[in-house]
Amino acid sequence: MTGFRAIRCQRPALVAVAVVSLAGCAQRAQQKSVNLPPTPSIERAESALAAQDHQLALRIFSELADQGVPEAQARLGWMYYSGAGVPEDFAKAVYWYRLAAHQGNPKAQFRLGYLHYVGRGVPKDFVESVRWYRLAAEQGHAVAQFNLGNKYSRGEGVPRDVAEGICWYRLAADQGYASAQFTLGNRYRMGVGVPKDPFEAARLYRLAASQGDPRAQWSLGWMHRIGEGVSRDDNESVRWYRLAAEQGDASGQTALGSAYRQGRGVPKDPVEAARWYRLAADQDAAGAQFLLGELYSKGEGVPEDLAEAVRWYRLAADQGYSRAQFSLGYLHNAGDGVPKDLAESVRWYRLAAEQGHSVAQYNLARKYR
Repeated sequence: MTGFRAIRCQRPALVAVAVVSLAGCAQRAQQKSVNLPPTPSIERAESALAAQDHQLALRIFSELADQGVPEAQARLGWMYYSGAGVPEDFAKAVYWYRLAAHQGNPKAQFRLGYLHYVGRGVPKDFVESVRWYRLAAEQGHAVAQFNLGNKYSRGEGVPRDVAEGICWYRLAADQGYASAQFTLGNRYRMGVGVPKDPFEAARLYRLAASQGDPRAQWSLGWMHRIGEGVSRDDNESVRWYRLAAEQGDASGQTALGSAYRQGRGVPKDPVEAARWYRLAADQDAAGAQFLLGELYSKGEGVPEDLAEAVRWYRLAADQGYSRAQFSLGYLHNAGDGVPKDLAESVRWYRLAAEQGHSVAQYNLARKYR
């Protein structure tokens, strides 16, 4: 392939102010001649696709793909991959993606990387996945850069290299890719591969949250809740939690439920707390299941109902949630809402204790006196 200068992501050095220098990451170059500019025929096919005229789009893309136009080959690959106007056929998708990818089309290279990663139309092969992701990433494809960062962070198809992963995350984040901004924010918040910096974490979360990323919205809400990297502000915390919750994010729904339960940033309202907990609990969020169980055990915002409390505790406990495991141990010990069963009590206490639940550890120790 010719006609472009590849981006190379090199490991950056830490400087005195304890930030990762961007000097090690080469500047992304504009591709000059690998892909043909959109032609009227390509534009006509795209318009047909947007209008759901799949047969016209298929005819035009097929004609251009047979002429060797990489953009058309990539689009034809997408149509077979997604079943748009044609039967879904991963093998045909791979065929067309490969033709476009060998001509340097970054979208096709990215798609081949993904297909090799999940094993659709080709054998699952992390090494081959990385090869195609890298080709796309070096041409500035933001999602490929992010995915390549993931591969280095996890050691999938390449030796694990956290610093190299950070470099690729940063290139994707600098292009405005929200998932990369969120992930890089996590690295700064926890100090993984970069110096711990809650202010930089909050900045990156805000960039992603402003694009609607619910994980970043929840994270920014939490940082405002505890005053980490931003001002402590319950109203601002609730604002971000609500944005995440209204997108169906279970963490945001759980956090918003707790805000209503405690009257933090919103008027205290146990009924509203129960509503948000239930939305998260119905998504199998263990924390929300436990908290909804607590509401039923105390009659807060819902009728008092120990049997219903036990049901929610058990759902959370079966997912390994230690507070729910402790509660089941306690209820079986007392015979509240469940038959009194000391062996079952010990079993649940042990599961919670093994996760570091201090009261479960104390209660379990007393059983062996």
